[in-house]
Amino acid sequence: MEPTLIWILVSVLGGFVLALLLGRVLVPALRALKAGQSIREVGPKWHQGKAGTPTMGGIVFILSSLLCIVTGWYAMRETGDYKHLFVLALALMFGLIGFADDFIKVKKKRNLGLTGLQKLVLQVLAACLFLAGMHFTNALTYDLYVPFVREPLVHIPPLVYLALSVFIIVGCVNAVNLTDGIDGLATGVTMPVMLFFTAVACFWGQLELGIFSAGLFGGLCGFLIYNFHPAKVFMGDTGSTFLGYILAVVSIQGLFKFYTIISFAVPFLMLGLPIFDTCFAFIRRIAHGQSPMHADRSHVHHRLIDMGFNQKQAVATLYVISGILGLSAVVLTTSGPVKAMLLLLALCFAGAISARIFLGANGKKNDGEKPDEKGEEK
Repeated sequence: MEPTLIWILVSVLGGFVLALLLGRVLVPALRALKAGQSIREVGPKWHQGKAGTPTMGGIVFILSSLLCIVTGWYAMRETGDYKHLFVLALALMFGLIGFADDFIKVKKKRNLGLTGLQKLVLQVLAACLFLAGMHFTNALTYDLYVPFVREPLVHIPPLVYLALSVFIIVGCVNAVNLTDGIDGLATGVTMPVMLFFTAVACFWGQLELGIFSAGLFGGLCGFLIYNFHPAKVFMGDTGSTFLGYILAVVSIQGLFKFYTIISFAVPFLMLGLPIFDTCFAFIRRIAHGQSPMHADRSHVHHRLIDMGFNQKQAVATLYVISGILGLSAVVLTTSGPVKAMLLLLALCFAGAISARIFLGANGKKNDGEKPDEKGEEK
């Protein structure tokens, strides 16, 4: 067996087992500490049934992802590239921002922790710190590439590039946070992304990045056992801010800066679901004269439930969509744009037919039935 595959498997299995064991300790501990989630009154009534469910569960996969330092040490030593340790350190800083938000909610028994402005300032500062570190280690490139064009379109001034990068990082962090609206959704949507990051990294010989992505994938698999409906614990802002940062940084700098043709398209394919949901949420709220940060119940998962899906069906549907987008990104990376587009169209067509059949069957039964599942409101 190839050494690369061995390290990847060790990272996945190690992350999974460690998350499983940590969950068995952490979930009861959070319950004992009464670190329960407060639920906003905005949103469906079935959300209220989740009041008191422990939050801050993201600690489980954050700690399990640290295993990659051990499993990836050999790869980093061979290449002499240790920047992934810096990336991980900043990810922990984002996790601490989310932890502070969750801690205030639990301590003060309310559903609002840090204010929106406080979170924004802290996230921007952390993103700037990351970009400054990458800049001074010459790890940033300032050329803008577009799909299907081999040469850079334009050289972006460093300050403009850094501003755009901060916007993308902070935007991705909040996109994942908004996606975490029902049991297991953010966890399950992120899992295929990390799996595809692993596949693409190994294909292009970036073992250290593949090991990290594999370890986090394993940790998320272990955490999903506790987070899937009915959830025993929520990841909270502790987990969602950590995941959002990792997804943004790996997409922008860790992997795809090397692929001239696809450097723009692939990250948006892999992160298509949270980006789509967040953009439409902001547009919808602004169109109704509300603040973009105003909570509502019109996210994609809410709409699926309003259509008659129960929570497990809604989550499974979004898992499939995320998987389709991620698989298309992998094909685009490894096989070229034409095959990727054909695959994406074929999968979307098959998905549309399946959804039509499913919705038709689902709509005939219990048309007025209300779902009895509960979830966490964002």
